[in-house]
Amino acid sequence: MDNAQDNSKLKFGLVGKDISYSFSRSYFKTKFETENLRHSYVNFDLQSIDELSEVITSTSNLKGLNVTIPYKEQVIPLLDKLNKKAQEIGAVNTIRLTKNKKLIGYNTDFYGFKNSIQPHLKSHHKKALILGTGGASKAIAYALKKLDIKLNFVSRSHKEGVRFLYSDLTKKIISEHTIIINCTPIGTFPNVDKCPDIPYEALCENHILYDLIYNPEETKFLNQGRLKGATTINGLEMLRLQAEKSWEIWNKP
Repeated sequence: MDNAQDNSKLKFGLVGKDISYSFSRSYFKTKFETENLRHSYVNFDLQSIDELSEVITSTSNLKGLNVTIPYKEQVIPLLDKLNKKAQEIGAVNTIRLTKNKKLIGYNTDFYGFKNSIQPHLKSHHKKALILGTGGASKAIAYALKKLDIKLNFVSRSHKEGVRFLYSDLTKKIISEHTIIINCTPIGTFPNVDKCPDIPYEALCENHILYDLIYNPEETKFLNQGRLKGATTINGLEMLRLQAEKSWEIWNKP
């Protein structure tokens, strides 16, 4: 057989670090089986983003990649082209490979978040706190701006764009910000007894608590919110939506 690409059996994958388990791999494996597609989806566990070029050259029939922690920002200089939204956000979670192996970066995180939170929004949801400042938080901020919701970042240390440190948070600040989004890995399995350090006692039924984490299904962060009557959302629907958007991008003509 010659080296021509066999379009019936394409390869897709996830680029990240310490990703022995991933939502993307199990999601696409099930999708390919259900739709009788011969494609495969693999995890590329990289110690450094510099290893990406080796993955590209050594993987035959590679058509598309997802990108996760900690490479959503680090991958950008290695790309040949950036989609306009990904450029505005400053983070990439989806890469499409062209026929001549050019890498085009996209962001589908913002789409997943925007469409998963929108059905829960009410008129009093005007201000949001974003916990964390990594690549995922940039997509969340972009989506909130598109939804016309004011936002402030919370971090452990002073840096550009950060309004509050965790130690600054008061009951009044929590009361004013009726959407709180956890973009940190705090509370991910197996560290299920941990949660971001915020004044949970100030939460009420007007709040939405959104956690990008999906394992466990209900983090301690979300549990604290539920006990106060808040609306709680985990990261599963966002992941499902962004995965389908990635699939759409990879299959562009």
